[in-house]
Amino acid sequence: MTAVVYGLLWLLFNALGRLFFRYRVIGREHIPRRGGVLVAANHASYLDIPLLGCGIPRRVAFLGRQDLFPGFRWFFQWLGWIPIRPDRLDREGFGKAIRLIKGGKVVVIYPEGSRTPDGRVRPGRPGIGVIVAETACPVIPAYIAGTHEALPIGASWIRCRPVQITYGKPINFTADAQRYAGKEFYRHVSRTVMAKIAELGNVAPPAEPSGRAEQPEPSPAAHSHNAE
Repeated sequence: MTAVVYGLLWLLFNALGRLFFRYRVIGREHIPRRGGVLVAANHASYLDIPLLGCGIPRRVAFLGRQDLFPGFRWFFQWLGWIPIRPDRLDREGFGKAIRLIKGGKVVVIYPEGSRTPDGRVRPGRPGIGVIVAETACPVIPAYIAGTHEALPIGASWIRCRPVQITYGKPINFTADAQRYAGKEFYRHVSRTVMAKIAELGNVAPPAEPSGRAEQPEPSPAAHSHNAE
């Protein structure tokens, strides 16, 4: 039943996207037809969730803040939303994402952790690296263009602006896992993915916060990091 509802919503949002946003998808062929995969995208608008999903020809689950859908949690969780706490690594939410990927499913994450207020790509959080370390899955980078103009933070109305989703080639971190460990690996994955997302959009890569240069760390513990 959920597959039917998801499929109908997928068709509906595809139609609405083309009608109101001249919705366009580039690089859809980079998404594997089967097998577990993590899709990572920039995040500027609530429109990102349905429109990114419309470009993926498979059913997907989305990691998102636990306060996104007040009053409708059961419905969106039924469809595939994985609520997570934004202030820390949410073991339950990330554990579910890891199990889904290991089970051959597609999971979407927004590594920045929240919507950007100005549309620029921001540094990612290390949570994406935790998932990659636990699953060894490929990461599909995606750049979402136009949703910030259509529905930015604080906007009361949706504006009809062109929206384009660009998917990049899968990034495999298997070899990098031999060079980096623990927190160093998590940050490496986050930086690499966010740089590739910016490249897909032909925009400036995110500036690394001061004091976050890539240096080895002795502790490999995953559970002290932020969620997304």
